[in-house]
Amino acid sequence: MAASNAQGVNEKHDIVDAEAGGMRKQNTVAALLNGEVDPAHCTGILAAFCFMTGFIDAISFSAVFVWCGFQTGNFIQLAVAIARLWEPGEPRYFHKPDQQALASLIAFNAGAFIGRIGDHVGAKRRSWLVGGSFIATLFTMAAAVAMYRSGQDVDPIASNRGDPAWTNATTFVALCFMSASLGIQGIIAKRLNTQFGTTIVLTTIWVELMADPGLFRFRERVKTRDHRLIGAGSLFLGGFVSRALLAKIGAAGTLGVGTGIRILIMGAWLFVPGKL
Repeated sequence: MAASNAQGVNEKHDIVDAEAGGMRKQNTVAALLNGEVDPAHCTGILAAFCFMTGFIDAISFSAVFVWCGFQTGNFIQLAVAIARLWEPGEPRYFHKPDQQALASLIAFNAGAFIGRIGDHVGAKRRSWLVGGSFIATLFTMAAAVAMYRSGQDVDPIASNRGDPAWTNATTFVALCFMSASLGIQGIIAKRLNTQFGTTIVLTTIWVELMADPGLFRFRERVKTRDHRLIGAGSLFLGGFVSRALLAKIGAAGTLGVGTGIRILIMGAWLFVPGKL
């Protein structure tokens, strides 16, 4: 009898210990997701963001000469298109590239607006960084699917501005999803407030790099200079890799690769050290 009672007590203790262990594990995961990352340790991920900017932009520019991330150019193109409507002999409608630039501009801002969710959750909170990157991943994946279904991925590289490779409605959908993915990426990076800026607009980075007091201190590690150079180099590499893939596997396949990279970025947020 005593042995049976002792065995019962031990089993109860085992159950309690198992439940306590499960609770501790849940609390650990919750603490990880609810904690804030240290922006000083986000260099690798932000460099990957810059890589994705070059990667996505190379696809859209090669096909329709529109930058999904360079909305200054798209906005000026829209202004030129509107001014052209009053010129004698010009058609009273937007040309296809103008329509694509407008679609990209609207979608980019829509993606950035979705990124405002982070202001309510916590811009540096790990749960938002993972969630926001997940949304960007979904947008990139949707662009890949739309491009695959478009029927215009046989030759994804345009020969000149007057003959874009993408012209049907499904390619417009793909272009919009690509732009939206960069929009939400930009606001995620901007809220971290690092030398990488938005990871999208490199013009500001170039100006700040040229104005950096430590630009020519080659024997020293200058964080402000080095991080900007990393961002510019990553963007260049992204464009190079994207165009190389585009010529081999088409836009849909290249966007599929981009989706895989975004999944890796999403998971990488879990390993960024938190604030002490």
